[in-house]
Amino acid sequence: MSAKGPGLFSDIGKQAKDLLNKDYGTDQKFTVTSYSASGIALNSTVVKKGGLFSGDIVSQHKHKNTTVDVKISTESEVSTTFTVADILPSTRTIASIKLPDYQSGKLEVQYFHIHTSLSTAITLSQSPAFDFSATIGTPSIVFGAEASFSTNFRKFVKYNAGVSLTKPSSSASVFLANKGDSLRASYLHYLKQLNGGAVVGEVNRRFSTNENTLTVGFSYIVDSNTTVKAKLNNHGNLGALLLHQVTPKAFLTVSSAFDTKALEKEPKFGLSLNLKP
Repeated sequence: MSAKGPGLFSDIGKQAKDLLNKDYGTDQKFTVTSYSASGIALNSTVVKKGGLFSGDIVSQHKHKNTTVDVKISTESEVSTTFTVADILPSTRTIASIKLPDYQSGKLEVQYFHIHTSLSTAITLSQSPAFDFSATIGTPSIVFGAEASFSTNFRKFVKYNAGVSLTKPSSSASVFLANKGDSLRASYLHYLKQLNGGAVVGEVNRRFSTNENTLTVGFSYIVDSNTTVKAKLNNHGNLGALLLHQVTPKAFLTVSSAFDTKALEKEPKFGLSLNLKP
């Protein structure tokens, strides 16, 4: 599969989206990742959300061009995903199902080319839905669109479009989503003053409600083991995050959320510890 193509539609604007959203949370999470001699990766997670505990165990086995992921949760759900690369040249095929919901089966085929990427998926149910996405361009400039057609309603239930421009030190993207009802634009720029960190700005416009949301954020690399992130929007929601590698095999994430327009409310805190013995 080509690594020099435009990537999938879901990759458009991913850098800005990750800086503003990835690793933020208000739950307490403990994760242990281990690897067996046969090459099986085992990931065990326990999450405390409010006063409730939940957990899951995820195993991943890779053999040649095939990857099998199995996830078992405390809600008695078993999710299985098969990923096979290059059944046909430059393709990736993904089959998934979540038991006991036999209607949750899904089959997806992705195709990668130096100037375009395509993805099509079908849900394996009595009233299947078809998802399509396509991008065209280069690693520097990408145009893309996605749509979802429901055979149950016999109409398109989703269609979005986007464009992105990527340079070594910056990236910008614009999305038209929610059937044309919302517009999202973002810009990210890497700065030497932040030791390789970045600043990002994002504007969301909802036409039907005449609502605008402006979010700004940054990441600062303190040292090779520590990164600090923060974000603030025009509604007064402030988030802060600390990522720290305690040891070569232990990673700590501490996050917080504040409502600056209601300081009488208690702030929310999240804690995540990931061990990789």
